[in-house]
Amino acid sequence: HVLFDVSSDADYGSLARRNMEEMQAGARVEVAPYKRNDADFVLWKPSTPDQPGWDSVWGRGRPGWHIECSAMIEKHLGETIDIHGGGVDLQFPHHENESAQSRCAHTSPLARYWLHNGMLTNSGEKMSKSVGNISLIKDLLADYSGVVLRLALLQTHYRQTLDFNTTLLEQCTSIIDRITRAVEGVEASDVNATPPANFIDALCDDINTPQAMAVLFEYLRNGQKAEAKAAAAFLGILPTTPQDIDDATRLEIEAMVATRDAARADKDFALADKMRDDLAALNVVIEDSPTGTKWRYK
Repeated sequence: HVLFDVSSDADYGSLARRNMEEMQAGARVEVAPYKRNDADFVLWKPSTPDQPGWDSVWGRGRPGWHIECSAMIEKHLGETIDIHGGGVDLQFPHHENESAQSRCAHTSPLARYWLHNGMLTNSGEKMSKSVGNISLIKDLLADYSGVVLRLALLQTHYRQTLDFNTTLLEQCTSIIDRITRAVEGVEASDVNATPPANFIDALCDDINTPQAMAVLFEYLRNGQKAEAKAAAAFLGILPTTPQDIDDATRLEIEAMVATRDAARADKDFALADKMRDDLAALNVVIEDSPTGTKWRYK
């Protein structure tokens, strides 16, 4: 075995904000006889004949789990990358060990920024393949639009646990509908490419998306429709509008809407319902009003 001696790195534990005493007190397994310190981790380990292995100066073996990531980053991205992400469960020991070995090998940081996201739960229970409660995006898109799924993820700060369930998705569907109605009629020429400073400030505060959403709703309460539309577009939660699609698609949808209107006038409700269902399959929402039928993407 080739191990990393954590006592040789004065900064070891800095990423997870742990000191050596805490790590030693929290050791849960018997220390391997070849280790000097409880927290020492393997860089290279021997392989048995039936395990993957490569010849080396230490004999036939294979790399440790942590060194694989550092090696791939160095080869394909360089010694220092801008952002390293991952789940909070990987912060220690995996990312701590990655950071330590790369820092000591190159005398430069592995990453300038580390982002650790919280876990996803489903109705209070951790999502797990073994439990069978994992929600796949491709399956959710059958019932919800992409902007609804995106908003559901933005509702909670990325470092916090997010309970991802149908109640949340239904709430986000209503929120998207509210935003869409509120900014209806705001022309693109009236919207700034970048939202106001207080919205950007919220995102600059460790990507505080819940605070950014609060600012967006403040715009709506104050009647600042252009600012609200700019903020929603910036977050990617503004549904596609008729003005955003190509002419051929728009004409096709409008022809279907006209067919439905004619069927309703003729009291052919079976055809009218079929047209509504066909439009719904295209993620088009129909709204009947005294001034005529309006449509939009959900």
